[in-house]
Amino acid sequence: MNNLVKNVAIWLVIALVLMTVFNQFSTRQVGQKPMEYSQFIEEVKQGRIAKVTIEGRVLKGTKSTGERFTTYSPSDPWLVSDLLKNGVIIEAKPDEEPSLLMNIFVSWFPMLLLIGVWIFFMRQMQGGGRGGAFSFGKSRARMLDESSNTITFADVAGCEEAKEEVAELVEFLRDPSKFQKLGGRIPRGVLMVGNPGTGKTLLAKAIAGEAKVPFFSISGSDFVEMFVGVGAARVRDMFEQAKKHAPCIVFIDEIDAVGRQRGAGLGGGNDEREQTLNQLLVEMDGFETNSGVIVIAATNRPDVLDPALLRPGRFDRQVVVPLPDIRGRDQILQVHMRKVPIAPDVKSEIIARGTPGFSGADLANLVNEAALFAARANKRLVDMDDFERAKDKVIMGAERRSLVMPEHERKNTAYHESGHAVCAKLLTRTDPVHKVTIIPRGRALGVTMQLPEQDRYSMDREMILQNIAVLFGGRIAEEIFMGQMTTGASNDFERATDLARSMVTRWGMSESLGPMVYGENEGEVFLGRSVTVHKNVSEATMQKVDTEIRRIVDQQYQLARKLIEENRDKVETMAKALLEWETLDSDQINDIMEGRPPRPPKPAPAPAQPKDPGPKPTATATATPPQST
Repeated sequence: MNNLVKNVAIWLVIALVLMTVFNQFSTRQVGQKPMEYSQFIEEVKQGRIAKVTIEGRVLKGTKSTGERFTTYSPSDPWLVSDLLKNGVIIEAKPDEEPSLLMNIFVSWFPMLLLIGVWIFFMRQMQGGGRGGAFSFGKSRARMLDESSNTITFADVAGCEEAKEEVAELVEFLRDPSKFQKLGGRIPRGVLMVGNPGTGKTLLAKAIAGEAKVPFFSISGSDFVEMFVGVGAARVRDMFEQAKKHAPCIVFIDEIDAVGRQRGAGLGGGNDEREQTLNQLLVEMDGFETNSGVIVIAATNRPDVLDPALLRPGRFDRQVVVPLPDIRGRDQILQVHMRKVPIAPDVKSEIIARGTPGFSGADLANLVNEAALFAARANKRLVDMDDFERAKDKVIMGAERRSLVMPEHERKNTAYHESGHAVCAKLLTRTDPVHKVTIIPRGRALGVTMQLPEQDRYSMDREMILQNIAVLFGGRIAEEIFMGQMTTGASNDFERATDLARSMVTRWGMSESLGPMVYGENEGEVFLGRSVTVHKNVSEATMQKVDTEIRRIVDQQYQLARKLIEENRDKVETMAKALLEWETLDSDQINDIMEGRPPRPPKPAPAPAQPKDPGPKPTATATATPPQST
């Protein structure tokens, strides 16, 4: 709107200038020859002037020959008498006055300009101009209608239980009498909780698309401003707009930005964020009830939300949007594969089985990366090999083939990764080894990728202990075969120590310390937690905890050393194969562990020939965090 007003004003000014210039040129008479006044007097005395028209001091006349002229007269009081003496016809005209329109414009233009400026600033103060200087209290919620929101439940996959939970909202908005005749009350608010990338925002858009009702979308950070009281004012304005369009849906994304627990130690009780939260609590279930306004919020931090938000009457229902299982991943992949040309050899169920722990956003990124790999190879279809390369890139990071490594560091990396792989293959409760590479990927110089065979929701004690031993395998191989210690195992030690500490202090897996939690208050400041740290264990107990952690670490370190020393030939064979081929798949690793020479790597398939996905090792799993040097 402001741009339109500016353009109209600019064109009006241009038109005014053009009209003025046109009028100036139009009033000028062509064909009148200028003449000096002395020459004019001489011509009058000689009787050569037939007629003179006096306009102020401008004299326009015609000679006896018919020639026209013009001249300018000074203050000559005898001019008229001289003209009459010489028989000149005199015609007198008053001075040319400006037109009525010009007079009105000149007299009223300053007043009109002041009125226009006053109206402009008043509109800004009232919030009429979007983003104006005084529009802070206006809500920034964006309303979507049916034409701008085409997402439905068919576009959401992998969270069937969550879809069933929110489907009741759609039915209520379409037919409220179905619930009201039985005395039922639809939930006032729905809080969607889940990990990042699981599809919480997409599910909210699908609700609006299915219900065919107005949908107000706003982020929690939009309530935050540098001025006091702006957040509460925006909450009031948002609910006022929602009441006018009821029944409708109000969606607040990342509500933890304003809904964090009140009473944080250093924030005080008059914090701006708390005022915004208080207003949100009142609007959701205050003295005035908002019938027909359903609030949907999304967050991945439900632990920091204020308890007043989570009570019945506000957010009555919490809908968990979890990470998809194998069936959910298959459905999500099928949704995203509709947008790309897929080769006949691509099986979504195989890819789904090989990607446990992936969220919906991860799977969308996987399909996109596969399409990019196919485009680089000038393929017309995205085949299974592209998905395999995309999965390696997503899990392990992009290859850094341009990195030039000294030969001794390259050899050290080969023995390091061989130590990880041999320990993982010899231990029975660890995830199968999918691939080993010494090609630098991401921030790691080498990667040993283990893929679980199925979705895992918990880990037992023996599995954790064996994972610790696998983490130590890299350093031990460096010591035995290279006779040195490098910094490449720092991440391995960090992860192993964290696992051992969690076993003792959090998971109650220590026989000497028993099933207790030995930890301190780890609540974060400004999240509604106490500022001070309260210790709930004594110094003597912490010494016992440290002793037990050290015992677990030393025990698994000795186990890994024993395994590598008893299988030196396998480690050396695997390291030589890595130095030659740089990457080993599961089949080559199995050959080495069974004492056979490893088979050569599989040739890269031609783009036009589809590859049989049967023997591919990707059919069996996806990634745990890669083990790096």
